[in-house]
Amino acid sequence: MNCRSMFTEALILATVFWVIAPATGNAEEPFPQELVDVVPMQGDALFAGTGEGTWDHKIRERGYILRDGDKWHLWYTGYDGERTAIKKLGYATSSDGFTWKRHPNNPVFDKSWTEDVHVVRQGDLFYMVAEGDGDIPHMLTSPDGVNWTDLGRIDVRDRDGSPLSPGPYGTPTLWVEKDTWYLFYERGDRGVWLAKSTDRKTWRNVQDEPVIARGPDEYDRYAVALNQVIRYRDRYYAVYHANGDPKWKGPWTTCLAVSDDLIHWKKYPGNPIVRTNDSSGQFVHDGKQYRLYTTHPDVRVYFPRDAESEK
Repeated sequence: MNCRSMFTEALILATVFWVIAPATGNAEEPFPQELVDVVPMQGDALFAGTGEGTWDHKIRERGYILRDGDKWHLWYTGYDGERTAIKKLGYATSSDGFTWKRHPNNPVFDKSWTEDVHVVRQGDLFYMVAEGDGDIPHMLTSPDGVNWTDLGRIDVRDRDGSPLSPGPYGTPTLWVEKDTWYLFYERGDRGVWLAKSTDRKTWRNVQDEPVIARGPDEYDRYAVALNQVIRYRDRYYAVYHANGDPKWKGPWTTCLAVSDDLIHWKKYPGNPIVRTNDSSGQFVHDGKQYRLYTTHPDVRVYFPRDAESEK
């Protein structure tokens, strides 16, 4: 074989390898199929308002589901159906994440407006962040998930330490890494900002621009709000809901974004992953796989398309 033939053969082999190799690197895929290709479990909602004359006639905004061993926790916001009515905290438990039992002492917290909740467990305490009246967030703690102490308004500052400009900063979402606590929040659903703290008393923006902005695609052009962050395959994934209608009359869809540093996010090109009006989404690992739950306007569950449902 002459030199030209050897060079040609090597070039062909190199080209074939270059084309094939990326396809084999599934571990590097930034949006794994099991997170973006989900199907709903058929049937009625798993959990909803009573529809009767109770304090939780309806539920709204983000309820939060946390699996702790064999016990599943659900904290939710209940109200009598009037948008201006005070929003109270309810609690339910489950052994499988499908069938839920309300706590007999509900509402478990009603001393202040508590809506759009997010919960993490650190050590012996549950930490909750929630919207208060006027979409001003507050933090609460509990030793058992039932008895809560309100620690007051969350003090978020601009990057230079000055107070945020007046106005709401809602849909608070926590992420904890080592000794640093991160707080994602939105301002009128016009974008998602990120602040951090080491003492949980004062939080400072990592930048004064949103880390997740609206648009440019139609589905999230007019509103975005983040609901949860998970760590999966050495990347961070954010579940957020969005609206593509200027008056927010269109569906609040469920979407996904990925990041390597919590600050720079790339949206899934196939968003939304749930296109119906089911929002406030979050992933919960059931011991075998992630389930996607949506909690507004009721609680529903989705499974990876190729996985077998447990029910």
